[in-house]
Amino acid sequence: MTRLVFFCGHAGTGKTTLAKKLIGPLMKATASPFCLLDKDTLYGSYSAAAMGMLTGDPNDRDSPLFLEHLREPEYRGLLDTARDNLALGVSALVVGPLSREVRERRLFDRAWLGVDANVALRVVWVHTSEETAHQRIVARGNPNDAYKLAHWDEYRQRRFVPSGDLCEDLLMFDNTAPAAADYEALLARIVGEPLAVSGMPPVPV
Repeated sequence: MTRLVFFCGHAGTGKTTLAKKLIGPLMKATASPFCLLDKDTLYGSYSAAAMGMLTGDPNDRDSPLFLEHLREPEYRGLLDTARDNLALGVSALVVGPLSREVRERRLFDRAWLGVDANVALRVVWVHTSEETAHQRIVARGNPNDAYKLAHWDEYRQRRFVPSGDLCEDLLMFDNTAPAAADYEALLARIVGEPLAVSGMPPVPV
């Protein structure tokens, strides 16, 4: 069985760090290969070149122009790459905000994803407080965050924490200050086994 695992959430929540922390334990727990597909790594340079040509600002990832014209192609390419790996028997951890897709429940729609019933789907929503996320964004000093920070009141309107029906099958993970037990519990939920799994590898903190 191959697995398609999404790590979604707003900027500064630690999606990529969490995925990198879990990929090794996931490979051990499932005895199968995984790849890590991070949207910023795959498309960061391309989008920088495109936005630099269009607007003169290669670091823009939040303006209406980017959101209307480049966001969707980036995500489609990300999913295409995940499907190529799944077809080769390699499970995929896909990292990106994907907030719109979570709102619309698209990540549970196998027809929209283009994956069949043999692929195990898991969607992790990584969250933390707005204040913590803002502090992390400032601390990391990524030029791609400049638009967010300069237009924070506008950007924060796009932030949300799934609730109600949106949380059905969604694995919520508070990444503010997780302990080892929190990582192990999330690992067990992704693998789809009870928490007390004999021989489950510890997750490094």
